[in-house]
Amino acid sequence: MINRRNFLIAIGLASGGLSGCASYRPAPDAFHKAVNEPYVLDAGDRVRVTVFEQDGLTNTYSVDQSGYISMPLIGPVAARGRTLQQLETDIAAKLRQGFLRNPDVSVEVDQYRPIFVMGEVGAAGQYAYVPGMTAQKAIAAAGGFSVRANQQDVDVTRQINSKIVTGRVPISDPILPGDTIYVRERLF
Repeated sequence: MINRRNFLIAIGLASGGLSGCASYRPAPDAFHKAVNEPYVLDAGDRVRVTVFEQDGLTNTYSVDQSGYISMPLIGPVAARGRTLQQLETDIAAKLRQGFLRNPDVSVEVDQYRPIFVMGEVGAAGQYAYVPGMTAQKAIAAAGGFSVRANQQDVDVTRQINSKIVTGRVPISDPILPGDTIYVRERLF
């Protein structure tokens, strides 16, 4: 009876230990689809707005913490959650309301919001995002892996459709502006 009891306890402990190893969540499909979607602006981005033949309106504007840019004549324009084309349309529509007849507006990203690299890296912190950046390149910018780092995959936290999602991805996966990359410690 005692041997059977010890055996059941051992099985329980082993299954609990294994479930702890499997507690991570692989990246959902929406996580990977976000990489191929049009870029969506958020606080921390800086955009270059060009209003052709209107030097007073053409400038670089930062998306503030409220998600707006503030332009002369038309005031605040919502930018958070908008693509570049949507923002162009919104600015042109506001300029048509008594300021310009047929405004020709172009918007491009001047500077992306930063990424954050944490965990087992040389210098955890905030870093500038560069288009085409992978998790591995972000880790390199943060001083590379520490001696205890798991170098196979990382946990990436990303905002998708106003929800915070974390998934485990290979270090070769692309990242997006605003992502947080966490490098775990290896077990062995």
